[in-house]
Amino acid sequence: MTRMIFVNLPVTDLAAAMSFYTALGFKNNPQFTDETAACMVWSETINVMLLTHEKWRTFTQRPIPPASSSEVMLAISCDSRGAVDAMNAAAAANGGTADINPKQDLGFMYNRNLADPDGHVWEAMWMDMSAMSAG
Repeated sequence: MTRMIFVNLPVTDLAAAMSFYTALGFKNNPQFTDETAACMVWSETINVMLLTHEKWRTFTQRPIPPASSSEVMLAISCDSRGAVDAMNAAAAANGGTADINPKQDLGFMYNRNLADPDGHVWEAMWMDMSAMSAG
C-alpha cells in the first residue's frame, strides 16, 4: 500500500468547510463523505478529513482549540508562485483569512499562510528545487 496522510480537522459547519476547501483546489471523495465527515483530496497521497465536532469527539475527548489558536501549520506545495497567490486569494474570498503571517519570498521558495473558517493554519508554498540545490 502506498503511504498516505489523512489530516483530520474538526469543523463547525461541514458544508461551509467543504465549499472552502473546494475553492482552494481540493476535490471531494464521496466514498468517505457523509453528513458527519468529508474527505477532501489534495493529491493521490494527501487527504483532509473534515469532521463535525460530534464526529471528532468519537476519536478523542481532548478539547477542540479555539479558532484563534494555532495547533499546527500544514504546508502544501503548489505548482507556481501564482498558484500560491491564487490559493491565498481563494481563502480570503471563501470565508478564510489570507496572509495570517507575513509572506516569505526567498527567491527559490515562496509561501503565504492562510487560515480556514475554523482557524486551521495552512502554508501554501512553491519551491524551485533546482535553484535551491544550486545555491
